[in-house]
Amino acid sequence: MTVETTTLDNGLRIVTEHMPHLETASLGVWIDVGARFEDPASNGVSHFLEHMAFKGTKTRNARQIVETVEGVGGHLNAYTSREQTAYFAQILKHDVPMALDILSDILLNSVFDQSEIERERTVILQEIGQALDTPDDIVFDHLQQAAFPDQPLGRPVLGTSDLVLTFDRQTLRGYMGDHYRASRMVVSAAGNLDHKAIVEQATEAFSALPGANNSKCPPAQYCGGDHREIKALEQAHVLIAFEGLSYDDPDYYALHVASTVFGGGMSSRLFQEVREKLGLAYSIYCYASSYQDSGLFGIYAGTAAESVHQLTTVVADEAAKLCERAEEDEVARARAQLKAGLLMSLESSASRCEQMAKQTLIYDRIVPAEELIESIDAVDRTAVQRVMGRIIRGNLTVAALGPTEQLENYDRLSARFSS
Repeated sequence: MTVETTTLDNGLRIVTEHMPHLETASLGVWIDVGARFEDPASNGVSHFLEHMAFKGTKTRNARQIVETVEGVGGHLNAYTSREQTAYFAQILKHDVPMALDILSDILLNSVFDQSEIERERTVILQEIGQALDTPDDIVFDHLQQAAFPDQPLGRPVLGTSDLVLTFDRQTLRGYMGDHYRASRMVVSAAGNLDHKAIVEQATEAFSALPGANNSKCPPAQYCGGDHREIKALEQAHVLIAFEGLSYDDPDYYALHVASTVFGGGMSSRLFQEVREKLGLAYSIYCYASSYQDSGLFGIYAGTAAESVHQLTTVVADEAAKLCERAEEDEVARARAQLKAGLLMSLESSASRCEQMAKQTLIYDRIVPAEELIESIDAVDRTAVQRVMGRIIRGNLTVAALGPTEQLENYDRLSARFSS
């Protein structure tokens, strides 16, 4: 398998990996823009714009776009995160030119018809309503807001219903013109394909796209905080978090190994203690998410109202134990899990396509798998203890939804983790 990279004169980067044993290919366009680039009045516009890209161009209507791809058995989709927006397709190998033509068409020639805007506005309002009705989903938005208050990184990716009602064609065109610039975009493709052919087609399609990039997002300022909502639910949904690490932090890999040891699988400490031994929760896990200049390390659990206090006590105790001592066998098991996940992802054209795009946007290079494995293997139990101590001693963020009356107040809970 061969990775090749080409940068056009306007700054557009094209990266491909030839996987000749496949009959399929995955390709897409990733843009270095997401919800954290929005101002208070435009929160949700990145996501709205992503929806509208499929709703008609100068040459294709919404139905023709999806029928063209699905007519050959392909799949077309997109997503918006806090720092990136992606548009991608999975197709058979001989349909790569068609898929790239569709992607360039929706990104360069969308018409934003007003009737389609109104129709999609209703769909997005339904999506927001669905999120609000899903407690183990919306509690993460509450956590984000508490951790990063009064800043774009703390606002929901979907936006709010009131703001979504205000977006019009001018809003969408203005935001796209400001942020969808060639120097912030990556065309990524993996599978049975030809790099030179993709470069030629992308050059013809995207060469006129402006390359200048003047837009910036405000720096992240993690604060920590407390958001609780008592609601009549069957379970209490509890999230406890601390400031995590940025992508370029020296402890980035150590934190991911620590996260896996602590709550990343069925053999993790939290799963074994909270679920298997004490039966306090069906769902219990932790995660480490990163941004360009900050991150979050969080623990989620769904539990019965009468178990909230015991559960948080156990989590705090287990965190303290891991700060004091990590066992070499559990660290080795965590390293093996992370390496296996990495190597398995290399066998999927879709995963590889996304991985290359994100690495290009974040690091401006493709990070070889061997380098990633070396970084994971370099994490020992001392590194796990060190990074856990570094993280857990920081300001606490709490988000809780449901019958959470037994949850200790913020000061007591914070003291429990810092002691």
